[in-house]
Amino acid sequence: MNASRRKALITGASAGIGATFAHQLAASGYDLLLAARRGDRLQTLADQLARQHGIQCEVLSVDLASPNASSVVMDHLDRLGWRIDFLVNNAGLSGHSKFAEAPWSQLNGEIQLMMTTLTELTHRIAPGMLERRWGRIINVSSLAALSPPGESLLYSAIKTYVLVLSQSLDMEFKPHGVHVTALCPGFTHSEFHDVMGTRDTANHLPALMWQQPQDVVRAAARVKVVVASFMRPVAIYPLLASWP
Repeated sequence: MNASRRKALITGASAGIGATFAHQLAASGYDLLLAARRGDRLQTLADQLARQHGIQCEVLSVDLASPNASSVVMDHLDRLGWRIDFLVNNAGLSGHSKFAEAPWSQLNGEIQLMMTTLTELTHRIAPGMLERRWGRIINVSSLAALSPPGESLLYSAIKTYVLVLSQSLDMEFKPHGVHVTALCPGFTHSEFHDVMGTRDTANHLPALMWQQPQDVVRAAARVKVVVASFMRPVAIYPLLASWP
C-alpha cells in the first residue's frame, strides 16, 4: 500500500454509477473502499481495479440501509488506518408502491439508506477533510429533485433533501478546501430499474432520454450540481475545480 495516496469511499459501488466512480477514481490513483451489500460483486471489481491501476482496493459487504451502517463503515476504516479524502454517497433504491400502501419498513429503509446513512457518513468523515483543508464529497441526488412534484413516491422528496443538503454543505465547507457536489442523474443505464421493478416501463422511454453512467460521472468531476438531462449532462451551477 502507498500511504501517500488519497483514499476514497464509494457506497453502492457494485454496479452502475457507483462502479463507474470506482473506475474513474482508481484511474486517478486513489486507493478505494467499496461498500455495498453484494460482497462478491465488489470483490470482483476490486480485484480488477487493483490489477489495472496498481492501487489498493478494499471491499466491505454491508447493508447501508441498516441503522448501524455508518458505524460499521467507520470501524472498518479505523481497522485499515484510512482517512477518507473523497466520499461518494451513491447507494440508493426506490420502492414503487403508493406511499399509504407501502409498509413502513420499506419507507424507513429508503430514508435510512439515502438520508440518514448518507448524512451520518458525511458528518463523520467531513471533519477530517476540514482539518486537512482538502476533500471532495459527491452526493448522488436525482433529476427527480428538480422536477415538478408527483404523487406517491418518497424518492423525490429524499433526493430533494440530498440536493439541498449538498448545496448548504458546499457553502459551509468550500472556504476550507472541501467541495460538495450534488449529482442529479436522469434515466441512466444501470440495474436501478431492475431493482425497482420498473424495467418494463423504462424500456418504453425514448433512447434520447437515457444517459451512460460514464457520462454522468465525468460531469460530476467538473461542476457543483450536475443534471443529467434528456440529451446530455447539463451543469446548472458554475464550474468547480475538477478532481486532482
